[in-house]
Amino acid sequence: MMQQVEKIFIMFTKHVAVRFFISGGTSAFVNLSLLFLLNSVLNIYYLTSAVLAFIGAFGVSFTLHKFWTFKSHGEGAHKQVVMYLQTSLIALLLNTFLMYIFVDYFGFIVLIAQVVVGLIVAVFSFFMSQTFVFKYKQDDELKIYIK
Repeated sequence: MMQQVEKIFIMFTKHVAVRFFISGGTSAFVNLSLLFLLNSVLNIYYLTSAVLAFIGAFGVSFTLHKFWTFKSHGEGAHKQVVMYLQTSLIALLLNTFLMYIFVDYFGFIVLIAQVVVGLIVAVFSFFMSQTFVFKYKQDDELKIYIK
C-alpha cells in the first residue's frame, strides 16, 4: 500500500509547477502560522511579527524551491538566495500594487482580491524563479530520473 502511495506521489509531483504550488503553499502556511504565533500568542507587535514571519517563510520557501521544486543542487546558494530575495521583494511590491488596483479601482473585496492577485503573483514568481534564480530546465530533471 505504501509503495502505491509513493508511486502516486512521485507521479503527481513530477511536474515542476505542481512542486512549485506545494512548496508555495507550505511557505504560506509557515508564514501564517508564524504570524499567528508571534502576534496572537506571544503578543509581538503585528508589523514586527509580519517581518519575522516573512523571514521564516522565506527560508522555507527558498530551501524547498532550490532543492525540491527546481532541483538546483549544483548552483551557488549565495547567489541564488540574493536573487530569490530580490524576486520575492519584487513580488511583494507587485502584490501590493495589484491589491491597490483591484480593491480601490475595481472594487474587489480584499480577500477575493488577494486570491486573484496571489495567483497572478505566483505565476510571475514561478517564471522568475524558473528562468533567472534556479535556471531550471526540464531536461536536467529527466537526467536525474534516468540515473
